[in-house]
Amino acid sequence: MIRLLIVDDDALVRAGLSMILSGAEDIEIVGEAGDGSEVPKLVAAHRPDVVLMDIRMPTVDGLTATEALRAGASPPEVIVLTTFHADAQVLRALRAGAAGFLLKDIPPRDLVEAVRRVAAGEPILSPQVTRQLIAHVADGAAADRRARARALLDRLSEREREVAMAVGQGKSNAEIGRELYMSVATVKAHVSRILTKLGLNNRVQIALLVYDSVYDGGVHDGTEG
Repeated sequence: MIRLLIVDDDALVRAGLSMILSGAEDIEIVGEAGDGSEVPKLVAAHRPDVVLMDIRMPTVDGLTATEALRAGASPPEVIVLTTFHADAQVLRALRAGAAGFLLKDIPPRDLVEAVRRVAAGEPILSPQVTRQLIAHVADGAAADRRARARALLDRLSEREREVAMAVGQGKSNAEIGRELYMSVATVKAHVSRILTKLGLNNRVQIALLVYDSVYDGGVHDGTEG
């Protein structure tokens, strides 16, 4: 069973999410919260595998709660809920370690599948959406992030860098293995080493780092590499 915690300040939204997700035979809703301030206690008590996290809440917002959760030991995966496609807070949550984001009008079937994928360790963020986020939420710190990203990637071996770039292209472990002529187990080992070397905690952060390293601060349409 996938243990799920729902966090949203709107009781009707929580009820809707709960109704949809509790209908899945492999998902158990272990708790609900109306504010990010309630999250640490509920996570400690119920040990969810996945947290559905609203961004905008009145006392402690979802960004702050996500940053605190992902900085802890053995944190649950976090899926950010938002009403906006390109949002600075969404991008910050992804940089903090969220596994992806969902719009609140997502079809029920896609919502259930997203929870399953994240619980299985798969990010739910396409390369095109990531590029659009970075392009549309560009700020004055882009040049600094590019320099930092390139410095971090320089720490990797040539092979690890190839794997990192493939992760940034949204390729699965199997696809990376075929492209680089290595087993899936070897790809997983490379990904684990990349995360450890660079102090990251999921594939989304690797992808963001890759995009930061090549992003020139201009406005892109999301179709270019």
